[in-house]
Amino acid sequence: MPTAALKRPLLPAVIAAGMLAALLVLLPSTRASAHDELVSSDPPAGSTVQTLPDEMTLTFSAALIASDGGTAVVVTDAAGNDVADGAPEIDGAVLIQPLKADAAAAGEYTVIWQVVSSDGHPTDGEFAFTVTEAAASATTEPTATSEPTPSVSETAAPTEDATPAATATQNPDATESSPASAWIWGLSIVGILAIVVAMVWFWLRGRRSAPGTDSDTPAEG
Repeated sequence: MPTAALKRPLLPAVIAAGMLAALLVLLPSTRASAHDELVSSDPPAGSTVQTLPDEMTLTFSAALIASDGGTAVVVTDAAGNDVADGAPEIDGAVLIQPLKADAAAAGEYTVIWQVVSSDGHPTDGEFAFTVTEAAASATTEPTATSEPTPSVSETAAPTEDATPAATATQNPDATESSPASAWIWGLSIVGILAIVVAMVWFWLRGRRSAPGTDSDTPAEG
């Protein structure tokens, strides 16, 4: 009989410990799944292509959120000239950035991107690829000395504009209560409530069985 009496008070403590362990496992997993990741790109990161394409695509793990100033892509050649042609477009989980392929030079290109992930938080990254052949117009234009000078100043302007865009993306933090994050926290709350209800049910069941156990002891004496 004493052993049964000892087990009943320990039961709520065991359930509470299990609930705490579940919370410690659940909370890091929700934080880890908060931000979307870059899955692939075209041209791929670290690859070597013959010529620069007319557009670049970046594919992410979930649909992106279109936000003014929250999306920015800068594609620079080895000389630091930005070859991005206009603003990027978002199609679900795919980001499309037009490029100035007709004026591209051979060499290494660096891509710096920043987007707003499905949870409302900004995320960014950087990678590079190599172009082996320059565009036909880029190889013939150096014969005129006056033409390359404006092109350098014109392509440098988007780089300056892209920097404020990257800093202005702190505003999307206000959208933390996105449907994805609300769904995750909703499941977490339901799971916690279920554990609490189970704990209370087992505890009450143990208390109801206590009088019957105590009443049997005098009868045996």
